[in-house]
Amino acid sequence: MDALEPKKLALIRILQILKKHSDYDHPLKQEDIAKYLMQDYGIIIERKAISRNISLLKEAGYEIESAHNGSYLSEREFEDSELHLLIDGILNSKYINAKHSTDLIEKLCGLSNKYFRTHVKNIHSVNDWSKTDNQALFYNIELIDDAIEHGKQITFDYNKYGIDKKLHKTKTHIASPYQLILHNQRYYLMALNERWHNMGYYRVDHITNMTITDNKLTPLKSVEGFENGINYSEIATSLPYMFTDKMEWITFYAEEWIVDQIVDWFGNNAKIESVNGKLKVMVKSSPKAMEFWAMQYLGSVEIVSPPELRSRMREVLSAGLEKYK
Repeated sequence: MDALEPKKLALIRILQILKKHSDYDHPLKQEDIAKYLMQDYGIIIERKAISRNISLLKEAGYEIESAHNGSYLSEREFEDSELHLLIDGILNSKYINAKHSTDLIEKLCGLSNKYFRTHVKNIHSVNDWSKTDNQALFYNIELIDDAIEHGKQITFDYNKYGIDKKLHKTKTHIASPYQLILHNQRYYLMALNERWHNMGYYRVDHITNMTITDNKLTPLKSVEGFENGINYSEIATSLPYMFTDKMEWITFYAEEWIVDQIVDWFGNNAKIESVNGKLKVMVKSSPKAMEFWAMQYLGSVEIVSPPELRSRMREVLSAGLEKYK
């Protein structure tokens, strides 16, 4: 406390005290509130004034429960369980670096009372999680939003990890940005590469040195395959690894035990029927992505068509067998 505050601030300070120090298990008596008012803000008021201020807060719509054992804030913007979900999401988000993760978790903890923080064990172990080193992520997101809002192209350096586990520039891109997509715990920028005129999906945490140009972006509806806009469901189920090759109808046989994995990855995009004790599945997907996906379930999946993909799978498997002779 640096200086005494005027009594007229008591109303808002009482609300802050209830937010920070109270819950169902920790109600505050009027003498407790008076102690915090004096200790933290230098405000001295009578118990009757505390009671009047609490009544005013209730009239204003704040959910404050009062009984003989004290008062507490019974409803907040977020329940503790919801805050835990948000914190877990931040911890598992590889595109948010450790410093930003810590800052965001601290802010989320501030939305509950002081007792909540003691239950957030992982707040001290952020550096142990796999996180990006790119400090420009949130700045990039702001620039992308601004470019989309004003219909402008952007330029940026795209980077990939080297053997030193640090990002290194590969090339500079000029692109028309259309959408930010959260997929597989990563943020991707969906943008038209103005040099190659194909739609690309760029990891935002791999982007550095982004700037907004004065050039107008290419209208999305003029891009082949996007005449009707963005099909978000198709992106979510047809591009499991965000490759940019043209999507095709792919047929494969699968053991019944992996039907959960098929639905998890391809959702309603998958057409499934039972044939002689196996599943016959048709999905519209990126062939490159399907190659990677099928390798995960090698003993349970057989690609049938298109023939080029089946042939590619055979080549990859043969090359793999050579390595393990």
